This record gives sequence, C-alpha cells and structure tokens, in this order.
Amino acid sequence: MALKKRGKTWHSDFVIDGQRFRQSLETSDWREAQTKEKDLITAAKAGKVASKRQPIARMLFSKAAEQFLADRLPHLAPLSVRTEKERAKVVNGVFGSTPVLRIAPADILAFIRTRKEGGIANATVNRELDILRGVLKKARRWHLFSEEIRPLPVKQQVGRALLHEEKVRLLKLAGSNHDWQTAYFAAVLALNTTARGCELKGLRWRDVDFLNRTMTVKRSKTEAGERVIPLNADAVQVMKALRERAKKVGGAELDHYVFFACEHGHIDAAKPQKGWRTAWRNLTRTIHCPECGRQQGPTVICRNEECKADLRKVKSTTYGLRFHDLRHHAITELAESQASDSTVMSIAGHVSAKMLAHYSHVRLEAKRTALDGLSTGRLLGVESGGYGTNHGTKQDEGEVVPPEVVENMVELVRIELTTSSLRTMRSPN
Repeated sequence: MALKKRGKTWHSDFVIDGQRFRQSLETSDWREAQTKEKDLITAAKAGKVASKRQPIARMLFSKAAEQFLADRLPHLAPLSVRTEKERAKVVNGVFGSTPVLRIAPADILAFIRTRKEGGIANATVNRELDILRGVLKKARRWHLFSEEIRPLPVKQQVGRALLHEEKVRLLKLAGSNHDWQTAYFAAVLALNTTARGCELKGLRWRDVDFLNRTMTVKRSKTEAGERVIPLNADAVQVMKALRERAKKVGGAELDHYVFFACEHGHIDAAKPQKGWRTAWRNLTRTIHCPECGRQQGPTVICRNEECKADLRKVKSTTYGLRFHDLRHHAITELAESQASDSTVMSIAGHVSAKMLAHYSHVRLEAKRTALDGLSTGRLLGVESGGYGTNHGTKQDEGEVVPPEVVENMVELVRIELTTSSLRTMRSPN
C-alpha cells in the first residue's frame, strides 16, 4: 500500500488478492488521507470497491447488462427471461452507451423521475432498478448508491375473492363461448386446485393420475409449490374433457402438455400453451345490455341495432379480475371451510405470512357468520335497547356499596381488573 500525492491531492495505490486498487482520496491533508486509505482498504476487502482491473466496471452499460442477464438466465423461467430482456431494453435506452464507472447516483435518480413522469407504475420502475442494481453490484460500485437509491413503495395486494354470484356467472359465461374453452377449463382447475396459471401451463399428462385422482405440480414459482394436489369431482370432469380434446388432435402422449400450444391454427402438443390472455380479458369484460340483454364487450352504445341503449356506465363485475385471483379465491374458500394452515399450505404450496394472516381473518369472519346464524335476535326477558329483569341493576341513589366489595373489584390504581386476573382471585367468602 502507498500514498502518493498528485498536485495537492493524496491518492491511494494498493493490491489485495492480486487486484490493484488506485483511487483519489480527495484530500490534501496527510493524516486524513491515512484514515481514508484504511477505510478504503477495509471496503476493498469486503468486496465493496471496484478494482481498476475489474472488467465489468469499464464496460459500456449495455455490454455489462448483457453479461449480467447471461449469468441469470439459467435461474429464470422462459417467461421471466423475456420479461428481464424487455426491462433491460428500457434501461439500456438511457445508460447503454455510458461506461459503468461513469454512472452516478444523480443519473439514476433522474431516470426514476423520468419514468414516473411518464406514468410508469412503481413496481415496474423497481424491476428496472433491479437491472441497474445487479450490474453495479457486479462492478463493486453499488455501495456508492445504496444510501440514495431506494425501491419505490409498492402496495402489496393479497388478491381478490369472488362473490358466489360472480363465480357462477364467470363459469357460465366462459362455458357458453367455444373461443373461451381453454380459459374455462383453466379457470375450473384453478378454482378447484389452487393451481397457478404457470403451473397449469407446465402440466403434462404424465403428471395426471386418473386412478388416484391427483395431479402433480413438478415445476412451480417456488420449491414449496412442487406438490401433489387431490382432484375433486369438478376437476376430474374437466381433466377428462381435456383428455378427450387431446386425443382428437393426437396430443395424449405422456410427455404432451395438457394445455398444448396452438398458434394460428397450428397445434403442437409437445409445447405448452403460452397463455389465454385475450380470451380471459374478453371473458371478464363482457357485459349484458340491461335493455335488450344482448351479450357484448365494453361499448358506448348497445350493438343491437334495435336497442342502441347507452352502455357507458355498464361495467362487468369481474372487470380487472386477474386469472391469479382464482387461486386466491380457492384458498379463501379453503380457509372458510376451517382448514388448518398446514392443510392450506399443503394444497396451495407457498403462501406468504401476509396471506396467512389474511386467511386467519377470513376464518374468524366465517366463524362469526356461522354463530350469527344461531342468534334469534331476541332472548327471553331481554328487550331491545336494554335488559328487562325482575330486579333493576341500577342502585338507589342513597345506597352505599360496602368498601370491601369495591376493594375486591378494583385494584389500588383504581383500574378494573382484567378477566384473567379475576379468574385467579379467591372469593372473599
């Protein structure tokens, strides 16, 4: 290690594990320079300082981001890979031609402001910041940014549960249109198994056991998601319908996907279906004209030429419903059935602590509703608005309560004892 003075400023030059570090200490005071150099060496040993030979730190950001994503690809699902690349394009549009060493905290703060002014959601901005953070960590420079760059606040939503009428309407509507058949089958399975959309898309026929009425999720969002799910009567019925559909197109081999790819009329059972996004959007947004009853998508004026009713204020009750909300609804129904946490987690796989707390509240409300059903609202000898008894509970104005009774009911601090304390008190008699 060595301190060198260039002009009036001290610089540090040292080597750790074969890597050379050279950096300005930004001071002309020799004693202050010694202290700063010690702190710098400590940070370098902890991997928080980039070496001058650190290749990624000298790269253009676009090249560094490409290397960062290449290292992550083996750990990501295909859909996540595509999403990460799309986010990287946005970040590269701003920082792509800038060397990683030249990026400053002010640049990233300006990027955040620009994205928010463009109406981009906090969650999306945070995912883009993940790209920046990952590259800067590889370049050993994130420690210079961590104090100033914080994730934007994101409101965590547990999910949405359907009303019984909404659930019945959704399934009836989905089953009425052949174009929505795949979305209908997937919705029934999600509502009866708690399966995620990605789990259903990755399901193969070898994972479905008709004899034991189970399906095995072998690849999920988390390791806890890999599980065996029993199939109830509704789920078995849908599985049989899917099996018959697969046989008609020659897609019933064990390695074939239950939800097979079908692009532009070309069926490939060896590949999974990418999704049913269009069908799901049309399904959840469909409305019925209150005047003529015609089924149609969101519109200003009824498409029935003989009706032409104003439909600007007519909106589907399932508008904005995500397919993933069906999983939440299924878990909610499990909770209302008084299933234990362990049972819910065994069926649904990973469930966050926040979700479990929510479902505990659901259980309490279900119990309260059940007990409210036992109430008649009128007890013998009890009138609405107060209690009617043979002996009034109010004391006469001149009546004096014996001091020993007060002493037994109230502690010295004059606060009424809690129930648990009262249970342990001996009767004065």
